[in-house]
Amino acid sequence: MTTQKPILEQQKSQMQIRMMKNSGVISNYNESPLLRDDKDEEMSRSALAMFRAKEEEIEKKKMEVRDKVHAHLGRVEEATKRLAEIREELEALTDPTGKEVSMVRKKIDTVNRELKPLGLNCQKKEREYKEVLEAFNEKSKEKAQLVSKLKELVSESEKLRMKKLDELSKNVEILS
Repeated sequence: MTTQKPILEQQKSQMQIRMMKNSGVISNYNESPLLRDDKDEEMSRSALAMFRAKEEEIEKKKMEVRDKVHAHLGRVEEATKRLAEIREELEALTDPTGKEVSMVRKKIDTVNRELKPLGLNCQKKEREYKEVLEAFNEKSKEKAQLVSKLKELVSESEKLRMKKLDELSKNVEILS
């Protein structure tokens, strides 16, 4: 009895595969359904791996830009401190280096102007990353729903075919 159970299950799965082939659910392209499923799974993994690699690359670039901005900010803060010290010394003196102070102030203004677009660019990249991640999550949910629907349809189809086969079998028995 215990050896018959696996045999019955194997026969049932073979019958289901034949019925799916006959119904057109599974088309034969000289591949077994398991190979196609493996290929589909591998393609899904590959696409996911590519997405993760891109995501890591974006994150890496984001961190590089952020590090550059922080380095710039650190230098600007140091420059600002030095300028404050210079200004104090200048106020104590009678302005023999007025030209140098104005040049440094102009350089600070230039650096500040360069910092603004970098900060905006960093924010833009973060927004883009969030949008892409959200779109990816939505598509993943949609795929899961479609896979679930497909399983449901295949199961329903199997039930209907089994019912029809049972009816036909009964009709054959009645005729015999």
